[in-house]
Amino acid sequence: MLTLVAIFLGYLLGSLPMGLIYVWLFTRQDVRTIGSGRTGGTNVMRAAGGRVAFSTGLSDGLKAACAIWVAQWLVPHSPWAEVLAGLAAILGHNYSIFIGFKGGAGGAPTVGAASALWVPALFIIAPLGGLIWYFIGYASVTTISFAVIATLIMAVRYALGASPVEYIYFGVFAFLLCVWALRPNLKRLMEGTERLHGYRAKKKASEQQAVNSEQ
Repeated sequence: MLTLVAIFLGYLLGSLPMGLIYVWLFTRQDVRTIGSGRTGGTNVMRAAGGRVAFSTGLSDGLKAACAIWVAQWLVPHSPWAEVLAGLAAILGHNYSIFIGFKGGAGGAPTVGAASALWVPALFIIAPLGGLIWYFIGYASVTTISFAVIATLIMAVRYALGASPVEYIYFGVFAFLLCVWALRPNLKRLMEGTERLHGYRAKKKASEQQAVNSEQ
């Protein structure tokens, strides 16, 4: 019963639409009417800039971490309770009950939950994700990479006897939730129309500028 309570609370925590709140506070705009319509950090950056996006990502990660901490408090020494509460927070973030079951894509909550399961994961996932975002250039690929990296971390730790096997399942199901939420992005990625960021976006803009100047 307490595990079900932890899952329910995890979903409610994840459902808090922090991006929607922050964009409204700073710009009086509804982020759902801008860009992809999502409430996560990437779309918040389009709507309100980097600082608000950073605050959104931090808050979205923290709410998933809090979901796991609550589970640890309610059901001590229960890896399944922790994992299910973390996954519920991602689900709530992606499909928030407070805003008509809309939301983000699950990237920041995945990082936050993984960090609550093992704090040093933050210092592995965040910089690697930043490199992927900058050099590969796709926010959708970056979001999915968070879950992939989390899965690899937990798999290595399980092999070393440092964490339970249930933590691997967290990474796997977080990956599936992110992929499901990003179906439109993955379709655009296959079509070659997905928005570029970072180094490749700058390089493409520079090349286009060179072509235009020659013309």
